[in-house]
Amino acid sequence: MQAEAQQTLATSLPQRAPESAEAIDVSEYLGEQPSTTEPETVEFYAEQVPEPGEELAFLRIPAIGVDEVLFEGVDVETLRKGPGHMPGTPLPGQPGNAVLSGHRTTYGRPFFDFDQLSLGDRIEVETAIGTHVYEVRETQIVAPTDVWVTGERPGGWLTLTTCNPKFSARERLVVWAEMVAGPNAEFIELHRQRFEQ
Repeated sequence: MQAEAQQTLATSLPQRAPESAEAIDVSEYLGEQPSTTEPETVEFYAEQVPEPGEELAFLRIPAIGVDEVLFEGVDVETLRKGPGHMPGTPLPGQPGNAVLSGHRTTYGRPFFDFDQLSLGDRIEVETAIGTHVYEVRETQIVAPTDVWVTGERPGGWLTLTTCNPKFSARERLVVWAEMVAGPNAEFIELHRQRFEQ
């Protein structure tokens, strides 16, 4: 399943890339005069949400050997194909909190070694607009009902969830990673500043 999805995604990503970025006026966006160190405008690349079940991006986590296709959706059928992006949350590479889920011990077990991630480990998500690099900032074990983990965050974040402990759905292991590089990194820094005002 993943091999076929990788071929499909490799072909479709360039076709989905936007033709140009939108120029965002910094002072207008922040509602104040930019400092002398800030540019007057920054580029923002919007991205279209794929149809449910479609290939969305390549997900790579070198520290634990993850190299998977990420799909749109977190329903049972989609997660059988690989990790999924939760609809209603921003796409990876966009401002806010993009939520991803994946199986730990079944259906290819893409998140099997999530408990081995350390602070600072890198997570890369390659979408139609480029590669977005995140660093792990926090891990936590929560109850399956703790949906607060999917809430909005200023800046650019990934929240990755999987079952815990291995071979059980009793809890959820949550990994939060913050964007450190990518096509929208400058705009995402503005997003963080705006929401921290």
